[in-house]
Amino acid sequence: MEFFRKTLDPMVALAAIAILEIFLFLVIGAWTVGGGETMMTGLIAKAFLGDELERLPFWTLVFPVHGDYWKIYISLGMLFGAVVGAVASKEFYLRIPRRLSEWVLITLGGLLMGIGIRLAFVCNVSTFFGLTPEMNLGGYIAISGIVAGAWVGSLIYKRILEG
Repeated sequence: MEFFRKTLDPMVALAAIAILEIFLFLVIGAWTVGGGETMMTGLIAKAFLGDELERLPFWTLVFPVHGDYWKIYISLGMLFGAVVGAVASKEFYLRIPRRLSEWVLITLGGLLMGIGIRLAFVCNVSTFFGLTPEMNLGGYIAISGIVAGAWVGSLIYKRILEG
């Protein structure tokens, strides 16, 4: 599969993404992924907690849990496509952290990202491909926060692992 091993011209890739975004917006509206992942989290929590989950207002008032939420399938499709692309390009491998400090940093980073996405009530994918092309100031503020957070996080990660 030589197609997956070649790097696309960035202008061609951006044009393809822009055209797909236009069609997606016309068909379903704004593209969001965080809702599907939130619903999957709710379904997993409901499997473990049962009716106790309904004691939390978020899962009853804001985001009631149900398995037919269509955005779940966008998230699963992206995961499937990423795995197929990585396997087809022979770039798929599992990397397991070897030190406890790495596990702590990965866990803290994941928790902070989860908190950030719930506070913003949007996901980074829809921010880059939805809000920013619409010239939405919130999109640019979110991207600035994502870039700053990634930069600071990488500095911390590098300092702790080298130290």
